[in-house]
Amino acid sequence: MRPKVAGGRAGDPFAPIADFGFLSDCETTALVAPSGNIEWMCLPRMDSPSVFGSILDRDAGYFRVGPAGVEVPAAQRYIPGTMVMETTWWVHGGWLVVTDALLMGPWHHETERSHTHRRAPTDYDADHVLLRMVRCVNGQVQVRLDCMPVFDYGQTPARWEHTGSGYHEAVARGNGVGLRLTTDMNVGFEGSLATSRTLLKQGESRFVALSWSEHAAPSSWEEAQDRLVWTVHHWQHWLDRGRFPDHPWRSHLQRSALTLKGLTFAPSGAVAAAATTSLPETPGGDRNWDYRYTWIRDSTMALWAFYTLGYDWEANDFFYFITDVAEAAEGKLQIMYGLDGREELPESTLDHLTGYDNARPVRIGNEAYMQAQHDVWGAIIGSIYLFVRKRDRLDDRLWKIVVKQVEDALANWRTPDCGMWEVRGEPQHFTSSKVFCWVAADRGARLARIRGDQERARRWQAAADEIHADVLANALDERGVFTAHYGATALDASALLIPLLGFLPADDKRVRETVLAIADELSEDDLVLRYRAAETDDGFESDEGTFTICSFWLVSTLVMVGELERARALCEKLLSYASPLQLYAEEIDPHTGRHLGNFPQAFTHLALINAVMQVIRAENPTDQPPLA
Repeated sequence: MRPKVAGGRAGDPFAPIADFGFLSDCETTALVAPSGNIEWMCLPRMDSPSVFGSILDRDAGYFRVGPAGVEVPAAQRYIPGTMVMETTWWVHGGWLVVTDALLMGPWHHETERSHTHRRAPTDYDADHVLLRMVRCVNGQVQVRLDCMPVFDYGQTPARWEHTGSGYHEAVARGNGVGLRLTTDMNVGFEGSLATSRTLLKQGESRFVALSWSEHAAPSSWEEAQDRLVWTVHHWQHWLDRGRFPDHPWRSHLQRSALTLKGLTFAPSGAVAAAATTSLPETPGGDRNWDYRYTWIRDSTMALWAFYTLGYDWEANDFFYFITDVAEAAEGKLQIMYGLDGREELPESTLDHLTGYDNARPVRIGNEAYMQAQHDVWGAIIGSIYLFVRKRDRLDDRLWKIVVKQVEDALANWRTPDCGMWEVRGEPQHFTSSKVFCWVAADRGARLARIRGDQERARRWQAAADEIHADVLANALDERGVFTAHYGATALDASALLIPLLGFLPADDKRVRETVLAIADELSEDDLVLRYRAAETDDGFESDEGTFTICSFWLVSTLVMVGELERARALCEKLLSYASPLQLYAEEIDPHTGRHLGNFPQAFTHLALINAVMQVIRAENPTDQPPLA
């Protein structure tokens, strides 16, 4: 049973993070609060400035469709197999259902080429329309529409004006974005608020569409219904392409797959780390970051997850994005990029915003892109290895990238870095960074053998052996447990990657001791911390919640060291912490169950897929390959 969430009282200004619904058309995303409010939406894409931003400040814009005078719904769900949400309301006198979707349509660029798509065209495309359908299923309900965009992260209020001959269409412009509101309700304006109110009786329906491109919104209820059905079928057909085990946890795998697809920016293939910025890792704290970018380190696990579930097209699109930025880099490969592949992600604070539940500062951009993190080479070489292993072929383009990135890893592995957690304290010789450098050399040697370059294969394998020996000589404490970095006694959950990446076999005593030490000493109520803040110089004084990805890593490694019952129990516990819509933020407060950090979090859902598949395979062995 999901724990009671702190801060979830009716009337609280900020809904719990876990209670938001997630919508996507694979170009932009939206978060829907339980009240029916769209409280986060950036246009024209998911890393653009917000148009609705009330999740970060109650005056930064919102879009609500729902019953007048009632905030708390009776139920919320996704239409099975889709990214289309239904919210059901009970009011005195009737029942109302609101259905929300970011519409998908057929491929739009039949007579001209897209200026944004870099991946191969598909049969479908984002319609650039947020559709909200309202239906009274019983009795009668007074329905209210309130749409108040505030452009540029809450800095520029909308100025609405009617278009057409009646009261069914309005436009607003700001910060280079044009919005068009189309509805079969009568719309009026109160300053920057577009509003409408109507009484619906049993069997009656209305629609509201917000669009922001040259693609037309539905102009009638019938057209809106047809396009909604098309979107529902699109998502169900997409999910049907996947391979999911017949298991009670299948719905979690399917929702994670849909969430990862929703976080994928279709024009480039990049997977965003999350849909939001600055949702706090500590209630009221300052660990607030912008995660609307793509991290190279996510690539190996993303490819593994997509390939495992049968989504080779999505895996390949992300892989091609990674190779695009690697080619463009020529010199230094960054740890992260914009969704369009841009390199510069300057960080700034939006001091006019109060932040989610008064957690400040609100940040946009992420200066971690300038950090030295030595996991980047292992992540990209590991991704190339997974890709090539599916094909047993390594072409000239990929080989050039392999040579450059392996040589960079070998030139830098002896120096300290900021580690995979992007600490803003002093650089250290982080164990996980050394392990990723070993991955670069080890997988590089395997790729060289596929390529037939025996000289490089021997040299890179010798370097891998040297890194391996160095880690074993410097990263173990007196118990034989891997520590956070050389010379430390503190634990770090990233050491769980040692068996997952194949650095040591799972039956090695040092692996087992490390896994059990993290389970027993780096956990709060069974959930795993990245590290203990008091023992790690990360540049902040505040604590944080448990990192859910690390808890799922622990599930996977417990399976690998033979602790299947313990792994299954922890996995069941973690799945019970899922949001009502089976979504996850970055962290969980182990004492209240409250979700913390940006939402929904791609890395968490990737780790969930790995962990759940590890448990299922252990109970019902298959021939699925390990991550290494």
